[in-house]
Amino acid sequence: MAAAAAMDVDSSYGVLQRKQAVYRSSDEGFQIQKEMYRGQQYSQIYFARLHLLRTLLYSLIPSLKPDLPICTVLGLEEGKECIVVGTLYKHMKLKPSILEEYSKERSASPLVRPQNFMHSDDYLVLEDESGRVKLCGAHLLPSVYVTGIVVALQGKENGAGDFIVDDILEAGLPQQIEKPLNSGDDKFVVFVSGLSVGGQSSNPLHFQLFIDHITGHLGDEKEQGIAAQIVQVVLAGNSVEYPSGLLNGQQNLSSKDQLRLSEPIKELDILLTQIAAGLPLDIMPGSNDPANFALPQQPLHRCLFPGSSLYNTFRSCTNPHSFEIDNVKFIGTSGQNIDDLAKYSDAKSTTEFMERTLRWRHLAPTAPNTLGCYPFTDRDPFFIETCPHVYFAGNQDKYETDLIKGSEGQVVRFISIPRFAETGTAVMLNLRNLECHALSFQTQIGS
Repeated sequence: MAAAAAMDVDSSYGVLQRKQAVYRSSDEGFQIQKEMYRGQQYSQIYFARLHLLRTLLYSLIPSLKPDLPICTVLGLEEGKECIVVGTLYKHMKLKPSILEEYSKERSASPLVRPQNFMHSDDYLVLEDESGRVKLCGAHLLPSVYVTGIVVALQGKENGAGDFIVDDILEAGLPQQIEKPLNSGDDKFVVFVSGLSVGGQSSNPLHFQLFIDHITGHLGDEKEQGIAAQIVQVVLAGNSVEYPSGLLNGQQNLSSKDQLRLSEPIKELDILLTQIAAGLPLDIMPGSNDPANFALPQQPLHRCLFPGSSLYNTFRSCTNPHSFEIDNVKFIGTSGQNIDDLAKYSDAKSTTEFMERTLRWRHLAPTAPNTLGCYPFTDRDPFFIETCPHVYFAGNQDKYETDLIKGSEGQVVRFISIPRFAETGTAVMLNLRNLECHALSFQTQIGS
């Protein structure tokens, strides 16, 4: 039987009762049950994506562009204004290829790989079942878009066989369930990512200060009162970091090296047990964690956490992760989708990348082209059906946040969660009004 979590926060002025919230997970779409890799092709997930989003775009076109015919790529006629719907493909001069990987292994001098693969010669192509056509025009910027997005384009074919784009119609923000009215009670959700327990950049003191703060073991009566209003903690990936050199293709590790590999996860479990003893806790896998590499990443096995998993407040979740707290809908990732977008497109901020994925109705548009994902045969789990109230991305360079409002009254809070091991920063969100702020746990040791 799972141990019940202690929900009281001690205070020198008495006992503060921790607030409660109704939690519901909706990760079912990201869970892989009876799927098999053998014999599967990625064309099927692209077909499922095109079918979903084309149906959606077809329903929007009559009200936005009522006087224009809809054509297929094969049905385009020179000089005839029309709308064509398809999947974008971005031709990139600097995009890495398997041949480059091979040449790097064979070459004495390693290839230098840039952080961003964009080039001034990049161009976009639109593709549907009938064919593909090169796109041009000032309205469609290759720096903004990536391979895998489904859009509707207004324009006409020129004499050279290219499609000149005059306007772009994206799927836009989906419908949003009505957020409950402000109850007057503050309830907080705390986000943290990139703990990198076991890594050189990780400072155990910072994370212990974070734990003591959110569990109410630090601060005066006011701070403990705020801690008692925290109803959920979310760890958004990359919670551990293994010693460098141990995992470089070695098949047989010595008992000493095996022990070194197990130490970070053991240390993490000890720390998480302190949180789970008093707070509901969701942990998501990240790119550095002991989980499958391809998205959607499956929950970290509970046997990795013999201490914290004893508590019924501990939940091991998928990445991406979708859930509701008091009817406030959350969706988020450990950051791989945003990091990949940053390699193949350009934006002013992390939150701008996040907003694009929401308006494109797709969490990971670059999967499976440049971002590893499971080859689903009959669905695309990254399609966004319902607009979240909160959309978060972990393991980013710095804390950023933004609040946008959609044309149909949607309100979305974007949160870029910085890597805790490097910044000592977590993020706290108020469920009542979706306001958020950073929590800093930096320390300085004097000489």
